[in-house]
Amino acid sequence: MTTAETANIIVVDDQPANLKLLEEMLKVDGYKIRSFPRGRLALAAAALNPPDLFLLDINMPEMNGYEVCQQLKANPALSDAPVIFLSALNGKEDKIKAFQTGGADYITKPFQLEEVQARIQTHLKLHELQQTLRHQNDVLEELVNQRTKQLQVAVTRIKSMYDQTLRALGGALDLRDNETAGHSQRVTRYALEIGQAMDCDEEQLGELALGASLHDIGKIGIPDAILLKPAKLTSEETEIMRRHVNISYDLVSQHLFLSHAAQIVLAHHEFYNGSGYPQGLIGDEIPLGARIFAVADTLDAMTSERPYRAALPYPVAREEISRCSGSQFDPQVVRAFLTIPEEVWARIRAESDLETYSHRIKSCFTTS
Repeated sequence: MTTAETANIIVVDDQPANLKLLEEMLKVDGYKIRSFPRGRLALAAAALNPPDLFLLDINMPEMNGYEVCQQLKANPALSDAPVIFLSALNGKEDKIKAFQTGGADYITKPFQLEEVQARIQTHLKLHELQQTLRHQNDVLEELVNQRTKQLQVAVTRIKSMYDQTLRALGGALDLRDNETAGHSQRVTRYALEIGQAMDCDEEQLGELALGASLHDIGKIGIPDAILLKPAKLTSEETEIMRRHVNISYDLVSQHLFLSHAAQIVLAHHEFYNGSGYPQGLIGDEIPLGARIFAVADTLDAMTSERPYRAALPYPVAREEISRCSGSQFDPQVVRAFLTIPEEVWARIRAESDLETYSHRIKSCFTTS
């Protein structure tokens, strides 16, 4: 902290009498004084040991006070120190130029010693307060950076925990329903592939992934006699099976982090023409994520083995999805789907099947 005992002041004036007068006056007040008759000498000394304040004459040989001040303000190590001009020039334009070059104050010669002392004390105090504020800002900025990093780590951990929870829930459903083993993982990757083809942003893709991962979680609440029935469901059983949508939504919507994904979960059986369930939404009333998911879900359902039929080849599924454009599916989503080569879907299925198989092998070892 700058005080009268520690303040370092540089005085620049080409008149020896002025230098001597100022030195004697300021030393009495306890300041450490360095005096120079030329601006260049003062600049060199200031660069080696920056002062807390400058007293600067204007009319000097080699380099006038304005030029000295400009160079001081151009040097980051010296620019903070206040500059008080001491000059016999009393014109308005002279004072304006002094402030334009970076001066903090202007005292006209001949000056009153008491005035100079008061101005110096004022500017040193202001300088001290500015340094304190800057230090506090630096400390606060560092604290904010630390807290931001800690928050980012915490958010990453939370997202990781959510991801692990979703995988565990999906795995639990797969173990209960062998018919749909790996379905959630495959349909999630299918949906993301279509979403990318539609230029969805990162936030939309994240919501799509969560919604796709959780879309069937409500089947945990469906009786095994219906969920695992190998034959076609009756109308009453179909109605009960459809309840899994609302059960899924009720489970997912309880979590603020999953609020957008919950809308996808609720609408993933809606049809583009309004004939779906549970709300009978039409067209753009259906969330985009749910419209994308509907195509991905149908693709996986048609190309997967079922007890009552064999898996259909991709061209058949592709033709069916194309045929239902505008009725069951959003035409824009279908167009994006049709741009993706068959090889992409085959690769995703192969990778997902391998991961599902590996997961089941690990589960056998960890539970035995």
